[in-house]
Amino acid sequence: MPVIPFRSPRTPFKVEPPPAPTRRAIVLKWLRKMHGWIGLWGAVLGLLFGCTGILLNHRAVLKIPAAQVQESTVQVPLPTPAPATPQALAAWLKSSLKLEPDARRVLAEPARPVAWGDQSVVQPPRWSASFASPSGNVQAEYWVGNSYVTLKRSDNNVFATLTNLHKGVGMGVGWILLVDTLAGSIILLSLSGVVLWAMTNRRRTIGVVIGAVSLLAAGGLALTAL
Repeated sequence: MPVIPFRSPRTPFKVEPPPAPTRRAIVLKWLRKMHGWIGLWGAVLGLLFGCTGILLNHRAVLKIPAAQVQESTVQVPLPTPAPATPQALAAWLKSSLKLEPDARRVLAEPARPVAWGDQSVVQPPRWSASFASPSGNVQAEYWVGNSYVTLKRSDNNVFATLTNLHKGVGMGVGWILLVDTLAGSIILLSLSGVVLWAMTNRRRTIGVVIGAVSLLAAGGLALTAL
């Protein structure tokens, strides 16, 4: 009968747990996630502002006939009795002509003497109101005592409307705050991009030089514009 030699049992296989991530790895992971989410948030608005920015930047040099405005002037009879204050006039214009949004600039100039040839006459009070929106604007002018108000209307085409959106013309607080989030995201993307470069690339000196040159160039252009 054959004899089977005795063999000691093998040591059981142990799975070592992965090493704990270092602080640098945690920071890099968090920066990459933040960089990606911020870039996704500003992608749509960034495309809009990038296209309109190119249009604004080259409209004079290349003479791009993109932004066009169609102007018209009408005289609208006032109700009886006529509005007693500039604010009442603006409210009446908004409700009767379905103007949007609310009047942003309502002014009242008092009566004053003006020269008329070799004599002086008194100019009646002048009221004005402005209704601005990205697609156009309406300027209302009323000389107290007239039975009508003069309206100057400007209707923008698609490119002019996009330009006004870029500049925030006729937009409310919500749009301004939304654009502020885009500007803030660009700042955060820039800062996080510099930090990611410094932490993942050994050629940090090159990155520092590029960042310093771009910062100096932007500052110089801003000072030149002022």
